[in-house]
This record gives sequence, structure tokens and C-alpha cells, in this order.
Amino acid sequence: MSNHLFCFGYGQCAAALTPGLLAEGWRVSATTRDPAKAAALSAAGIAPVRLQGDPDRAIAEAAGDASHVLVSAAPGEAGDALLAAIGDGNPFGRARWLGYLSTTGVYGDHQGAWVDETTPIAPAQPRTQRRAAAEDGWLSFGARTGIAVTVFRLAGIYGPASNPLIALREGRARRIQREGQVFSRIHVDDIAQAIRAAMAKAGAPPLVNLADDEPAAPSEVTEFAARLIGVPVPPLEDYRIARETMSPMALSFWSESKRVRNDLLKSALGVTLRYPTYREGLRALAARP
Repeated sequence: MSNHLFCFGYGQCAAALTPGLLAEGWRVSATTRDPAKAAALSAAGIAPVRLQGDPDRAIAEAAGDASHVLVSAAPGEAGDALLAAIGDGNPFGRARWLGYLSTTGVYGDHQGAWVDETTPIAPAQPRTQRRAAAEDGWLSFGARTGIAVTVFRLAGIYGPASNPLIALREGRARRIQREGQVFSRIHVDDIAQAIRAAMAKAGAPPLVNLADDEPAAPSEVTEFAARLIGVPVPPLEDYRIARETMSPMALSFWSESKRVRNDLLKSALGVTLRYPTYREGLRALAARP
């Protein structure tokens, strides 16, 4: 069977993954509602699947011969749109593997303690509760259909499209400090290689954390990034004051603190991180033309 990746949603993770697949002769299709994005996908060699008119039919026609499926679209208030469209059916009749991009936010707040895939989840935010429900839905889908399903729990994503260097250059960066607050993060290229490893490995674990080796305080990362590109280090702000001007989304992130273990990523998927800490990742981004 020829290799065909069907992407439900096409963000920075899928964009990091697909060029290598296309170079190896894979077919790739991806959903979109945006005509401009559909044109950009076509120009990149990716078949756009327009989710307008009759989206269920569009998905069934595009995904019927998919060998692999990647679901990255975030669930809305009504839940995961693709799971709802599938119901008790299975439009992926030839698929061998399905990956779902979730978030380490499902673990909830651990006040800076370490978590791994065996840690009971405790999502406290509506968006992470929806993610947890989607995880269950996709794992149940795999059990029902026999398709191997891997749920990836992603730490904070950074890469060419979104990183502290961009925020600093645009004058948007803030250096906020909250006592004991740490976040885990992961470079988008390491997400892509983890997905490739799971796609290729029979018996990949159903849950895998994607995080680098060094959780760190955001203020530390911002300071390093500023010194790296030679711009002024933003003044340090106390979280208790800064929170008054934060968006609800930002507040939801800052309400939780955890360190995410990545042992299974390395032992079960055999991944060696290209960017084991934010330092290597930011240096590589700063060196890009």
C-alpha cells in the first residue's frame, strides 16, 4: 500500500513533518476552510481537503486510502470535530496508524513537580478537559477499529513560526517571574521526528510526552534569547502585577507549573533530541537566514 498521510488540521507541527515525507514520495492531504491556505497547500505539493459544503463526504473521499492519519485540530466547545463526524464509523479503512496531538496541560498543576505518562491526569481548564476527552475518544477509536493510535502530549511548542526571538524583535516580549514557576517546551522539529518514529514503529506506546530535557522559567528563556541576538533584556515583572494585563489564555498557562519527563520518547521511540534544551533550539533559530 502506498504511503498517504491525511492531516486533520495543518499547523506548525504538520508543516514541520510533511516536507520530509513528500521528499520520500509520500502523498499528503490536509484539511482547511481557508481558500488562501488551500492554494498554499497545493503549491507545497499537498492535496487540500476543503471542509465546506459537505465536510463529512470530503473527509471520507480524501481519507479513504490514507495509510496514516494525523489529527492536530484542537477540539472546540462541542468537542473533537472529527470524532463527532466519524461517530461509530471509520473513514480510515486502510489506515495503519493514527496520531493525535494533545497537550501536557491534561496533567494539571503539579507545583513544579515531575510528571510522566503514568501520572494521573487532572485537567483543570476547559480547553484541557476537552483535550482529555479527545484523548479518550481517539484511544477508544483505536481499540474499536484495530488502528494503532498514539497520543502525543506536547509541551510548549516553539520553532520558526513562534519563538521568543520573534517576540523580542517585535517588541512584544515580557520577562515575567513567578516564584517556582517552570514550563517544559519542545522544538517543532523534535515533534516532527517523534511523529515519524511512532509512524514507523510497530507497537509504539499509546501515550508519549513530547518535551525537551530541561524545564525552565520563562524569564530565564527570555533573557537568554535577548542576549543571544543582542537586544535589551526586558525588565523583570512580578507575576502578581503582570497578571492584571494578561489574556485569559496566558493566565491559564501561568496557573499551572510542572516538569515533564521524556524518558518514554527516548526509550520506546528511540528519539535523540536535536534540541535537548531551549539553548540549542534558540541558537539554531537565531542562525536561520
